[in-house]
Amino acid sequence: MTATTETLHRTTVESPIGPLTITASERGIRSILWPDDQRPIEAGGTVSSAPVLEEAARQLAEYFAGERTTFDLPLDAVGTSFQRQAWDVLRTIPYGSTMTYGEQAARLGDRNKARAVGAANGRNPISIVVPCHRVVGSTGALTGFAGGLDTKAWLLTHEQRSRNE
Repeated sequence: MTATTETLHRTTVESPIGPLTITASERGIRSILWPDDQRPIEAGGTVSSAPVLEEAARQLAEYFAGERTTFDLPLDAVGTSFQRQAWDVLRTIPYGSTMTYGEQAARLGDRNKARAVGAANGRNPISIVVPCHRVVGSTGALTGFAGGLDTKAWLLTHEQRSRNE
């Protein structure tokens, strides 16, 4: 089955940063999208109940309550080999910490690919769980984020505050 013909399930959950739409295939979470995010491969799906969606909603609620620092969900992100490698690096960034695009590129073997890493991060379909919000510019400045820079700042502040409690 291809990503365009398989059955997808979706639900929307409320969060402190607005509604999040979670989409899942039979293999795992396909996407967690912001209200204005309209990626064609994630836009479909039948509104339905599925155990993986319920578990994702529960874990996100725990994250927002400051009770969860890591996620344990099956993931089924669709992307190129390079994108999936970049997203795998994102999952190694500790809760409450940040990494620069250059550092992420270096972990992939070529510090000069920071722009390519930024583009891959911009296509990350599984927001928060695959924490692209933890990547910052070389000066530590907040840069590009599908959910908006205010949301990125909120997530980083939330993690810092929860980590320090």
